[in-house]
Amino acid sequence: MSVPPRQSNALAVVSLIAGICSWTVLPGVAALVAIITGHLARAEIRRRAGEQEGDGMALAGLIMGWLNILAAVGLVAILIFAMVAAGADAKPGLRW
Repeated sequence: MSVPPRQSNALAVVSLIAGICSWTVLPGVAALVAIITGHLARAEIRRRAGEQEGDGMALAGLIMGWLNILAAVGLVAILIFAMVAAGADAKPGLRW
């Protein structure tokens, strides 16, 4: 008797594609989609133990999504720091 083939979880595939798109086409929106669908996919795969595969795809989408969000937050922090540092020399009331 043959074992039926396991199906890939659709949300895992969406998470992987959105994770890739977060670095190429839609940085913010696709990262959020990758994170949400990745968590949903991993939970569904765990609930249906042995019936579905795709945990690695969901995890890859999650990682790419979170890295994209962290890169955006880091970029904003660097820009804010640079603006504050540049503005420290340009205070008009302190000139003699």
